[in-house]
Parts: sequence; C-alpha cells; structure tokens
Amino acid sequence: MKRNYLVLIGLIMGCILFLQTGCKGQAGPPERSEAAPVMPKPTIAPEKAKTKPETKETTPTITFENVVYDFGEVGPKINKVGEFKFTNTGNGLLKITKVDRCCGVTTILNKKEYAPGESGTLKVQGRWGQQAGVVNRRIYVNSNDKTNPRVELAIKAKIVAKVDCEPKKINFMLKDNKTTCPEITLTSHDNQPFSIKQFKSTGDCITADVNSAEQATKFVLSPKVDTEKLQKTPNGFIEISLTHPELSKVTVVFSTMPEFKINPPSIIVFNAEVKKPVKREVWILNNYGKDFEIESTSSKNDTIKVLKQEKVSNGYYLEVEIIPPVAESKQKMFTDEFSVNIKDNKPLKVTCRGFYSRGRGSSSR
Repeated sequence: MKRNYLVLIGLIMGCILFLQTGCKGQAGPPERSEAAPVMPKPTIAPEKAKTKPETKETTPTITFENVVYDFGEVGPKINKVGEFKFTNTGNGLLKITKVDRCCGVTTILNKKEYAPGESGTLKVQGRWGQQAGVVNRRIYVNSNDKTNPRVELAIKAKIVAKVDCEPKKINFMLKDNKTTCPEITLTSHDNQPFSIKQFKSTGDCITADVNSAEQATKFVLSPKVDTEKLQKTPNGFIEISLTHPELSKVTVVFSTMPEFKINPPSIIVFNAEVKKPVKREVWILNNYGKDFEIESTSSKNDTIKVLKQEKVSNGYYLEVEIIPPVAESKQKMFTDEFSVNIKDNKPLKVTCRGFYSRGRGSSSR
C-alpha cells in the first residue's frame, strides 16, 4: 500500500514537470542553430541631373577708324560733310541709341543696328561762322557697348577768308553835307576766279556798279554815297555777294560821324517835384571843328528853358532849367523834347524824362 502510494506521487510529480517544460517551450521563439542570412536592400541608381547647354555671352563692340575728323581750311559760312567710319567688332548686335551733338554740327546716321562684323558711317556737317580762326566741336555716340557705351568724337576746322576784302570797316564824315566812299578791293587768296553777283547796303545809301558776268581773282569797286540817305541811316553794312565756291559773301561795316554832337543826348530827372526847378548842362559841338550859329531853342511842352548860352571852342555851352509840370492823377512821370535850331542845318533834339518823387503833391504845392 505504501509502495503504491509512492508510485502515485512519483507519477504526479512527473506530470507536473512535463507540463512546466511544455509551457516554457511555447512561451519563447524556437532557438536557431545558426544566424539566418540578412538579404541586402536593392540599390536604385541616382537619376542623372538635367544640365542646360552652355551658351557664350554676346558682346557688341563699336570700333571707330578715327575719333578725330579735321576739315582743314574752310571758308566762312561754308558747310562741308565729313565721315566717321566704324565697325561692330564684337559678337553681339550693336545698337546705337543716341548721338549727342553740339551747336554748329549736324549728324546723319542711316540706321541704328549693326550685326557682328558689319560697318557703318556717321556723317557730320559743320556750320562755320564768319569769324576767322580755329573751331573745335565735340559729338558723342551712345550704344549698348558695355565697355565703351559713350564714344567722344572730335571735329576740327580752320576758318579762313578765301577772298580778302579791304577795307573791312568804313567811317564816313558828313562835312558840308557831303561825303565820299573809299574804293573796296576784293582779292582771291586761293587764285580761284569769282564774280560779284550783287552789291547792296543798309538803307540803300551806298551803291556800286558791278557786272555779274565778269570773272576775276581781283576786283576794285568804286562805291557811291547818297548823303541824304546816309544821314537817315548813319550806321549799317555793305553786303557783297560772290560766286566763289568757298565764300558766298563779304560784309563791310560802315558808320557815320555826324556833323554835330549833342551831349547829353537825353536828360533824366529823378525824384522830381512839381514846380521845383532842376538845372542841367547841355553841350553842342561840331565834330569837324566848323563854326556854327544857334538860331533859337524851344521846348515842346514848355517845361525846359535856357538860362545861359555861351560860345566855346567848336560849339556852345547851355545851362537849362527844367520845371516839372503839375502831376495828373496817378501820373508817375513827365516827358518833353528840347530842340536846338542851328542855322542852315536840321534841328538837334534832346529828349527829357522826369520821374516824380512819392510825395510829388499837386498844383497847390
């Protein structure tokens, strides 16, 4: 009995041990006898980057053959045309945006865009004056040339008179209401024959006979003077038109010394007061040293009268008195004309202007 009991206990303990061992085997993963091989991840080749094709930068370049143009000797007021030649030596399209020019110069450019290797011409025309001497002008060419966007060009010329004229100025004297004109000589300096197309003067007071069909390298003219017209136009010009290719005309300045000189030619009174006398001096002289006689004097508005008259060398000295008249309402000034009548001559006149002071008052003052 006892033996059977021990056998039963042994069986029970064996079952318990078996059950525990089975539970442990199910709780964890089965042991591997050796490490399982690791599969490598598939590699993907990187996509090649897309690249733009290389482009070469285009650069226009303006290149001038010369940056100075010398016209050399030119006649006064003669227009000549010169040229500045250039080429686009770059590899881009050249664009000329603007041509800045100074006075006396005209520029001509047929087009504004030039392909690489293409050439062009900038024409310039100078307008020269009458004055002899050296002339310098500047023009500027603006383009899309990044290296030289503004090119300076120089223009030179030497103005010379291809026909010389003597005299260049004539001073007339009206002695005894008569005067004569000296001869005028025209000479070609470059031996280029020419003819005289026309001879004219200011006020038509000086004339000369010319034959427009005659050609020569030298002319001597004998002008005639109309004294009456010269007295009306005492100063002016003689203009002689020519056919010379380098000179279209010559000009002679003339002026006339009048027989009489009146000083001052006008009288001005400031801060004038009504009926308050103002004294002034007037000198009348003969420019040719000739004696003369004053017959009378007068005042247009009766505001000027002579206080003293004295004979001096070559003329007269006068002391005059100016009496400002009554001022009308809002009147700020008064005027008058003083006349000196000379025997056997036209009257000499002196203008007079007076400006009232602020407190000029009225006739009661």
